Amino acid sequence: MRGLINYLKQHFAMKDLGSLSFFLGIHVQYLTNGMLLSQSKYALDLLSQFKMTEAKPAKTPIPAGSQLSKHHGDPLENATEYRQLVGALQYLTLTRPDISFTVNQLCQFMHNPSTVHWTAAKRVLRYLKGSLNHGLLFTKGSLTLNAYSDSDWAGNPDDRRSTIGYAIYLGPCLISWSAKKQTMVSKSSIEAEYRSLALTIGEVYWLRMLLKELQVPLDTTPTLWCDNLRALSLATNPVYHAKTKHIEVDYHFIREKVVNKDITTRYLSTIDQVVDIFTKGLTSARFLLLRYKLRVTTSPINLQGDVRRNSAGQDQGSIDKDKGMIPAINSTSDGSPHADHAQDSKTVDAFLV
Repeated sequence: MRGLINYLKQHFAMKDLGSLSFFLGIHVQYLTNGMLLSQSKYALDLLSQFKMTEAKPAKTPIPAGSQLSKHHGDPLENATEYRQLVGALQYLTLTRPDISFTVNQLCQFMHNPSTVHWTAAKRVLRYLKGSLNHGLLFTKGSLTLNAYSDSDWAGNPDDRRSTIGYAIYLGPCLISWSAKKQTMVSKSSIEAEYRSLALTIGEVYWLRMLLKELQVPLDTTPTLWCDNLRALSLATNPVYHAKTKHIEVDYHFIREKVVNKDITTRYLSTIDQVVDIFTKGLTSARFLLLRYKLRVTTSPINLQGDVRRNSAGQDQGSIDKDKGMIPAINSTSDGSPHADHAQDSKTVDAFLV
């Protein structure tokens, strides 16, 4: 890295400002075992702008089982304020994947928001009020890609389109995620899951090519985890081909990647499916568990400004005090970030206490 900086200095007028600390509203905190990206100041500014600094914090960004509809509530008199808030929340999802599903829901009503939608948007602010110091944790780990795919079949009450989501980890770190509504109606849950698989594999393949261009070799073939056995059977068993003519393109795309061993598909129990947080509203206990698995955690107490630690021993001592604030994500032997559900539950309970 130093050689690259010196090379650029020879060709361009530039100044080395040192390690990155704050950029475009994203705060970078360096830890002994990695770094934490957060947007605490940005979130605090949002609370102040929309007069929610004194609001009561919420445990989740959306109530369990909640489904927003265009038929709920009365039209807002000032839709501009709603659009400003939702647009700002979209930028916040860069380091807060835990609000991605709710923000995606709110974005679907930008053209004609109602009082119910405005209340739902303010609930996100209430949730942020109680989790201001949270950010996305990145630590060192194995160079393996693990992807998780899921869908909520016919979850939209207005047009019955499905919500699909995925989460992709490089080692223990979440590097790509999505929560979005499908562009067409799926006739079955298998079809919805299979389309979600196709979207996820496309993203995994792009990331694999990107890492290859950066000359970063992967330790193993990327693994795709799904909690729908029938959808996985379509990817590996050609006997089902006749039953999938209505999803012909997705079938051949996924089948090709599996046959060429560009990706490995594996079954994951529903209770360990981390992508549930991107497809539906969850109870507070379930939401907190999955947020933990996304590695969205609180930032440690850190001195700001020009204060420097005098020795590595002091640095380690500071990190030791913060260990209770930064959970370590359990990994299985093959590098996947999911672990035994009961064990994770106990870990989260201890973390919350």
